[in-house]
Amino acid sequence: MLARYDVVVIGAGPAGEGAAMKLVKEGRRVAVIDQLGEVGGNCAHVGTIPSKALRQTVYNLMRFRRDPLLSRMADIRSLPLSQVLARAHKVIDIQVTTHHRFFERNDVDLYYGEARFEDDHSMSVLTSEGVSERIGFESAVIATGSRPYQPADIDFNHPRVFDSDKILKLDYPVQKLIIYGAGVIGCEYASIFVGLGYKVDLVNTQPQLLSFLDNEIADALSHYLRDLGVLIRNQEEYSKLETQDDCVILHTKSGKKIKADAILWCNGRAGNTETLNLEAVGLSANSRGQIAVDERYCTDAANVYAAGDVIGPPALASAAYDQGRCAAAHITGSQDVPHVGDVPTGIYTIPEISCIGRTERQLTEDKVPYEVGQSFFRHLARAQISGDVVGMLKILFHRDTREILGIHCFGNNAAEIVHIGQAVMNLPNNSIEYFANTTFNYPTMAEAYRVAALNGMNRLF
Repeated sequence: MLARYDVVVIGAGPAGEGAAMKLVKEGRRVAVIDQLGEVGGNCAHVGTIPSKALRQTVYNLMRFRRDPLLSRMADIRSLPLSQVLARAHKVIDIQVTTHHRFFERNDVDLYYGEARFEDDHSMSVLTSEGVSERIGFESAVIATGSRPYQPADIDFNHPRVFDSDKILKLDYPVQKLIIYGAGVIGCEYASIFVGLGYKVDLVNTQPQLLSFLDNEIADALSHYLRDLGVLIRNQEEYSKLETQDDCVILHTKSGKKIKADAILWCNGRAGNTETLNLEAVGLSANSRGQIAVDERYCTDAANVYAAGDVIGPPALASAAYDQGRCAAAHITGSQDVPHVGDVPTGIYTIPEISCIGRTERQLTEDKVPYEVGQSFFRHLARAQISGDVVGMLKILFHRDTREILGIHCFGNNAAEIVHIGQAVMNLPNNSIEYFANTTFNYPTMAEAYRVAALNGMNRLF
């Protein structure tokens, strides 16, 4: 018997949930299929939630160690990773239960298994028990997410070779770790593992870390990671990886050999599309398994949409949820969900990085007459009280109109702090003067906006 739905959503992560919730609110009958056997997607189970929970635990331990009154009471290097991850597993369980309740409360039918398109209006779901069910649909949303990219010449089955999904299962002592790939995930894990007392070699294939960031923020991250003890090796590419029972040796094209207890491979991600049988609906994925979409998140198949990591950058859980909602809005003809445009970047290194808008490099290239306002956290009373004095807030604004053009933050809670700037940037006729003329609680980290605004306005003449 063919079960029929208005819309079938493949994937129960942020993009899939965003689409499903919007669709049912618009009165559609919806089914969600997920291969993991639970809701939440990779975001909840192996990506965003567990890695950020691990990061918070490591941050707490580093802060504990930094306090001279407490540092003698514990040595974080004596903690096995499994114990450090205990809190992460609790958070995952709570998140999965919470999101499962969302689907139940909104009468979304959940199927667990491998989805495969049969034709334009039907698909099969193969469960883990080997049972196949057929589902009919008018429209479909592909929200299958992504996984770490694995080069064919690297043996990821070896117990000393990890990707960003597998690293959370590390269960033996490690003194030195190679991280290959210095993108967002690589930098996040570099700060986490050096915080745990590991020696970390961060191998970067590019000339500098995170080149999409404002140069000053990228430089600040590089300086801080080096100060913690991370050895950053820029412009290096691997030629081969040698694996042994007790170590790994990375050979680079420049002739270097780097030895460590284990390696974490963080060099790109691939969309989860290989089992979908996209050809049945006239679609194909690129070499990284990603699907092309238009402004409506519609694919080349008129009734098939896609959202989240499976369509490529920005590959953020926050953006994925809104992309799913936007795709659903176009399916139902709703006009209340705009296209996902400029979203804040959140990088959960220790400390965090977050930014929105244009960088100094972009403004210079575009010949925009801008000015800079800065606030260094070490000067803020709240930062001095908490001990989180590393970091800065940077506001870029038009020197003639005073319009805010970019917000860049490096420091503890940067991913929270940036939203104040984001809100003001979205106001009609936004102006740097808002921050100069607004009273902020004292002492707070938000006060950094007033300090940076006054700093920038003092540069005008």
